[in-house]
Amino acid sequence: MSVSAAGFGDNNSNWDLSEWDALRDDAATDVSHQDTSIPSDNHSPADEPVVEPHTEAPAEAPAEPSLPQRLTLDDLPEADHQAREFFTQNGADTVETAFALANILHTNRNVSEASRAYHQAYDLHPKEPNYYPLPQTLLQVSLLCRLKAGLPIPPEELLELRALNIPFANYIDGTAQAWSGAEPQHALNTIGNAYDEFHTGEEIDSIALEIARRASPSPFEPNADEGVYGQIPRKLFMYWDKNPPEEIQKNFELHRNIPHFETHFFNKEEAAEWLYQHYGIEARTIFLSARHPAEAADFLRVHVIQLLGGWWMDADIRVKNSDALKFMATRTAGATFFLTNNNVVHNDFFGSVANNDVLTDCLLSLYRNCYLHHGLFIAYKTGPGVFNRALNRIAHRSLLGNPPAKKIEIFDHHKFNDMIEEFDTPYKQQLPSWYTA
Repeated sequence: MSVSAAGFGDNNSNWDLSEWDALRDDAATDVSHQDTSIPSDNHSPADEPVVEPHTEAPAEAPAEPSLPQRLTLDDLPEADHQAREFFTQNGADTVETAFALANILHTNRNVSEASRAYHQAYDLHPKEPNYYPLPQTLLQVSLLCRLKAGLPIPPEELLELRALNIPFANYIDGTAQAWSGAEPQHALNTIGNAYDEFHTGEEIDSIALEIARRASPSPFEPNADEGVYGQIPRKLFMYWDKNPPEEIQKNFELHRNIPHFETHFFNKEEAAEWLYQHYGIEARTIFLSARHPAEAADFLRVHVIQLLGGWWMDADIRVKNSDALKFMATRTAGATFFLTNNNVVHNDFFGSVANNDVLTDCLLSLYRNCYLHHGLFIAYKTGPGVFNRALNRIAHRSLLGNPPAKKIEIFDHHKFNDMIEEFDTPYKQQLPSWYTA
């Protein structure tokens, strides 16, 4: 650690940040004013699970009968040229073509038509156990798209889904409750831990977190008798594997000069040794086998903050101003997280005390995904997906009577924009992107 925290008290009124602000202002001359609601290159929102806007379904509206007729070109939105072209060339008369058409419609937010296409794939499915996509997957996503379109769920179809997969049915049932105005806590109890049927980072994690944030009392609040909590340490950690380009070196120097914060910047060799010394050979082996530096950074950050406490920040973003620093220096919660506008957790910037409940669960998902799903999309495998899943586990355990040991703060994307800014990073145009790994 390069900077001592000696002499920094709880009263920040005499905390002079003018010198650091001047350094930061000099560095800001090269800023390209990007939208900081977008996470760093590790986590592009184009690759995040999207929580579609939805219209609330009437609580007691009668179910519409299933439509047995096949989709035709006239059923597809005229504005969705991609879907219409696919249908013209391939039709939708097999499980595979109907499923592909449904995915196009879903991606393009034509959710009512997507629901019909998924259901058509389900109707065409032979219902054989090893025929993929599985029938329960097709029926589940068809019903979810109905909810996104503001349509009620036919009770008989929910029963049919329950016969195929109980957690899937709980997911749809609980989401329908939440989106039709039921108490969020009741909806969460219905959903339970259905997310464990899915990969970390899939859409269920964003939907469940959206519902959990609206629950009262909050599942992220600790027991009232847990006493006074400690403070997130004034430590800042960053990582770059090797040979950082000039703009990254300047960013390291900028943050090395923050007063009253300890700062440490890992490289690949040091990080591998640190993991070996503190977590053992398996941690080092997994770290060194990462497909991309972004995946390696994902793996390292959880281990570092869980053991040492403090703040993690990606090397290609920076603290916005002295107000953001004061915010970081005075957090008394057990952990502080920020969300994108799609309820996906930023893992490029967060803070926590050591031995935090959330990071403990992140470690479980990291190792599970690395052992069982080596080729999984990085954002799901080691990135924001493991944080979303961990927060949902905390919410679920809280509902079962086991709340977190320390309070968890979760701020939206507006607060993230107040804290963090991006800067010009030419390396992104030169190096392979993480999402092609």
